[in-house]
Amino acid sequence: MPKTRDAKERPVCIPPQVLEQRAKAQEGEQEKEKRKLEKDLENENGGAGVYSASLKKHYILASDEWKDDIIPEIIDGHNVADYMDHDILERVKELEREEGMRLAGVAGDESEINGDDMMPEEREALNAIRKRKKALIQEHRIKNSTAESRPVVPRKFDKDRQFTTQRMGHQLSGLGLDPSNAIERARSRSVSRIGRKRERSVAVDGFGDDSMEIDNEGKGSYKKLRLRSVSRSRSRSRASIEEVVPGKGFKDKKQKVKAIKLGKKSVKKRNKDARKGEADRVILNMMPKHLFSGKRGIGKTSRR
Repeated sequence: MPKTRDAKERPVCIPPQVLEQRAKAQEGEQEKEKRKLEKDLENENGGAGVYSASLKKHYILASDEWKDDIIPEIIDGHNVADYMDHDILERVKELEREEGMRLAGVAGDESEINGDDMMPEEREALNAIRKRKKALIQEHRIKNSTAESRPVVPRKFDKDRQFTTQRMGHQLSGLGLDPSNAIERARSRSVSRIGRKRERSVAVDGFGDDSMEIDNEGKGSYKKLRLRSVSRSRSRSRASIEEVVPGKGFKDKKQKVKAIKLGKKSVKKRNKDARKGEADRVILNMMPKHLFSGKRGIGKTSRR
């Protein structure tokens, strides 16, 4: 048991709030205080459709007294009313009305140049003007387009024969390039091949009548020439296959050769089985005779 130190009284200290709660509890008037929700405020102020929740009370300001302030008329030395227009809707309607009148006037002008009430000469002149205008617009678009996006014009669309070697020479000369090689190449490629027969190579024609002789020397030389021409054609085809074309997805020649090898390897098994494609699941012989002929012995039941 604790011992007394002195004769000073030290009564129990009970806060006044606790005493009040105890008094209310004794009187039966104590009620639980609940936080008011928006629903409670709505019911107190007229219910749904009448009560309008205030969004300003959630503003985070330095002082809560500023939440319900009216927008100032002058701020930072500027009059707020100068930036507000109460008649803006009427002005928008006036602008729309004015624009409608202007569009109607433009439509009227176009209807006047319809060409129905014109003489044949005037109609031809109008068509010529429209055609010339269309050509000028097209030339302007071609001039502004870049060299990469400009399409190559086929000969069937070059009806006016504007794309000539002379024009190409002037353009290359203007760029500071020598147009002679390009002009010679274009002229050599433009030679018509219609009606040309298949010609024999100079090497084979060089035999003449001696090539008809059936001696060992003639046979050997002719065979060598044939092998040489075949190997040359194979090398050309191989070079064309292995040539890297921009836009095909290959980085270099080595990568394209590897892709071709992988492609051939992937179809090797299918070709070996004589399949028509990846979806070919045909079974050529549904009932092989060596499995479905003869009598079954005692020990064959579990395996057949």
